[in-house]
Amino acid sequence: MSALLGCSVIVLVGCGSMPVTGDVKAVDASQPGDSQVQVYAVEPREGAAPSEIVDGFLESMTSDDPGFRTTRKYLSEEAAKTWQPGEGTTVLAQAPNRSGPLLHDEERRDTETSYTLTGEKVAAVDAQSSYQPLAPTDYSQMLHLVREKGADGKAEWRIDIVPDGLVLGQSDFKRLYRSVNKYYFATGGTNGQPTLVADPVYVRTGTDPVTRMSTATQTVRTLLEGPTNWLRPVVDSRFPAGTALRKDNVVALAPDDQNVLKVRLNDKADKAGREACRMMAAQVFFTLRDLTSARVEQVELEGGRGRLCALDADEAAKFSSDNGSDGPDSQYFIDAKGRVQRIAGATGGNGTPEAVQGPLGAGTVVMGAVGVARDEQRAAAVSATGQHLYVASLVAEGELAAPVVTSAGKKAADRLSSPSWDGRGDLWVADRDPERPRLLRLVEGEGEPQEVRVPGLGGGRIEELRLSADGVRIALLVTENGHTTLKIGRVERRGTDEAPEISVEDLRQAAPQLTDVTAISWSGRSRLVVVGKEAGGVQQVRYVQADGSTPSSGASGVLPGVNQVQAVAAADDELLPLMAETEGDGIVKLSPGDNWQTVQEEGTSLVYPG
Repeated sequence: MSALLGCSVIVLVGCGSMPVTGDVKAVDASQPGDSQVQVYAVEPREGAAPSEIVDGFLESMTSDDPGFRTTRKYLSEEAAKTWQPGEGTTVLAQAPNRSGPLLHDEERRDTETSYTLTGEKVAAVDAQSSYQPLAPTDYSQMLHLVREKGADGKAEWRIDIVPDGLVLGQSDFKRLYRSVNKYYFATGGTNGQPTLVADPVYVRTGTDPVTRMSTATQTVRTLLEGPTNWLRPVVDSRFPAGTALRKDNVVALAPDDQNVLKVRLNDKADKAGREACRMMAAQVFFTLRDLTSARVEQVELEGGRGRLCALDADEAAKFSSDNGSDGPDSQYFIDAKGRVQRIAGATGGNGTPEAVQGPLGAGTVVMGAVGVARDEQRAAAVSATGQHLYVASLVAEGELAAPVVTSAGKKAADRLSSPSWDGRGDLWVADRDPERPRLLRLVEGEGEPQEVRVPGLGGGRIEELRLSADGVRIALLVTENGHTTLKIGRVERRGTDEAPEISVEDLRQAAPQLTDVTAISWSGRSRLVVVGKEAGGVQQVRYVQADGSTPSSGASGVLPGVNQVQAVAAADDELLPLMAETEGDGIVKLSPGDNWQTVQEEGTSLVYPG
């Protein structure tokens, strides 16, 4: 029995056993999480009815059909030549329904007919493999069929009008594709240092039917093609224009027995200098390190003239957005007396809290929210009334300086949000004053606050915000029309140091399935923890990717339940415990593979640095 359980499952799909009458519904070929299921397409049978052709075509799209050769046999000769399955993927909540036939006039009904595909569209993946979640909308597409003579002279029903791309139900999409992060360098770097930014895309699990490439090779190919359109304005690639995998390169990239991954590139790569080459290798290293079954310890790049450069894991670490951390991050919170407290990072959240050094730990002003710089040298705290924002050292004693931002809002809920620090050392906060709502940035936490434009905000108001470690993405909780939703924006920096022009562009929904979101935190390079509710549902804590998709590690991303969560805190290091502030149980933590445990019975505004 154990041997049988270890084997892959093979599923044949096609129309041979499908009924030829009635309203037949195409079904998902797999259940979520069946990563080892292999689905093989079956050719249309001789004399198949139009309904069988449509069903067989839909099911064949869910198969591992090499080059979609069998799938194209459901199409007319001309449509088989022109159909482009790689032009994107439409993701439906369930596999598409088909209705029909739509009968034509009596003279043509024996030679042509049409069917309508319907469903609930929940996401789309474009030709760049970029995922976009969508609020559920009706999907409707027509397939037109004709009777076409084959080589044997017999007339068979075939689809002659078909949209490019694939149409898949959610469960098949999750089975066939996986989310991967490719990496590019933040424009301008972080404090002068080149910093890598995750750009999530979806690639085929296993072998891609069109290119015949492995998942790792597909990922490197899309890395070389450049960043997705959404991220492109704020990142750079160090690969010279036109760099691609050598045509004679293997289709399955994998490290050798020394854990060295060799990537052979075309002669365009020869233009890169030594430092640029090392940065190229860093892009490959971080992109592939979580993909291959064997751990990659070194990346070696070859160009048209042979070996270009090599980079090992220790050398690559300096390009990471969290490279400044020497050890586990501590957690910080506000105690019952309004003082900033610290739990040492090395204790995994179990240590005894102690007041931080400096004025924020003295309690001279009662604080209500705190944000700690990523180097843990300074912190920003908002007064319990929400009116004032203070910045102070965490490593030196001194008097509390005058507030750096003051809100004129009449109520605490209409004043300052919790503060957040980006990887560049800049401090961000939202003023929720209805008379003058603003997003503000203080360079290195000092000086005159600069107002940041958010052109896509419309009539919404920013309630909370969190900056990513790389400093080029911002997560916003935006309230509009009585609901608070999660949006991700791109931080664009223009102008000069003396006259900077900062804006948040291209806001996009990151969790459209949640009608109300109450708390957020970045968790790693391209993932967030979100607390919210679906329409008519109960509160849940879940992971979402920065592109709005569900992480590949779980069918839904939903975490074990915990009561009445008011705030969450996660670290850049995904191995550190997730922390939450609850109404009934105080501060609790969730370590990998464990259940929620109480850490402190009292405390608010729990945060990791950032």
